[in-house]
Amino acid sequence: MNATLARAMDKNTALVEGALDRLTAAAPDLPENLRKAMRYSLFAGGKRLRPTLVLEAAECCGLAPRKALKTAAALEMIHTYSLIHDDLPAMDDDDLRRGKPTNHKVFGEALAILAGDGLLTLAFEAAAANAADLKLPGRAAAELVRVIARGAGAEGMVGGQVADLAAEGLKRKLSKAAAARTLEAVHRRKTGALIVASLDAGAVLAGALAARREALRAYGECVGLAFQIADDVLDVVGDKKKLGKRGSDAANDKLTYASLYGVDGARAKARALVEMAHAHLEPFGSRAGVLRELADYIIERDK
Repeated sequence: MNATLARAMDKNTALVEGALDRLTAAAPDLPENLRKAMRYSLFAGGKRLRPTLVLEAAECCGLAPRKALKTAAALEMIHTYSLIHDDLPAMDDDDLRRGKPTNHKVFGEALAILAGDGLLTLAFEAAAANAADLKLPGRAAAELVRVIARGAGAEGMVGGQVADLAAEGLKRKLSKAAAARTLEAVHRRKTGALIVASLDAGAVLAGALAARREALRAYGECVGLAFQIADDVLDVVGDKKKLGKRGSDAANDKLTYASLYGVDGARAKARALVEMAHAHLEPFGSRAGVLRELADYIIERDK
């Protein structure tokens, strides 16, 4: 990560973590064991990619990033809920996340499920509060909620997770072309949909015109797939200590970009997607500098 991007990410992370702290510390009726379970995963580290996308998209469209903070925090809460549930024994059955025991290993399965539920619903409360703070018109406030719900829900991340579970073991049963179509369909939803929603939410908060929203969504689709490809490659070649988790894809016989195309082929596909992502940012000029550098970093990272 170059110095410019590192400074931007550090600044955004500090802003978002402050917002996350306020949102989870202030609720007086939140049971304390539930608060601890929610905050355990929420503050376990991570790149804060999705909230950064919210803030940078808002800035690209003319809104000061600080005015989009509650929505940025909302997207991180949704992402964190998905990780808690993804790690459960019924899903990926992982013991480690970001180098620490997974939520259900610390708090038990029931409280882990409820912590995820709590984060998901608090996210929509935070986004709605953001719309109220900005005095968005009713139609725009509803659009903000719709964008986030669609990215996170049955047609987005949740549907992608279901498709991902169904794809386990498929690479031996499908032709390469069919497997490639299946893989892209899975990850446009599982990983890409929430990334696209993050960018679109920032644009909605800023009152962006349709063409600018579409450009940011197209950038997000490219970046979302590139991010998943990089994850698949790291699952094979990455340093497990840096990743903070064991590589479980091969053990679960998952259909991945690395297993389908090989490590070199997957990396080439990711680079092509990043080039396309850059092209979609041309309408924003210098305002999109961080988004350009972020696209490059996604395929260069080692964790």
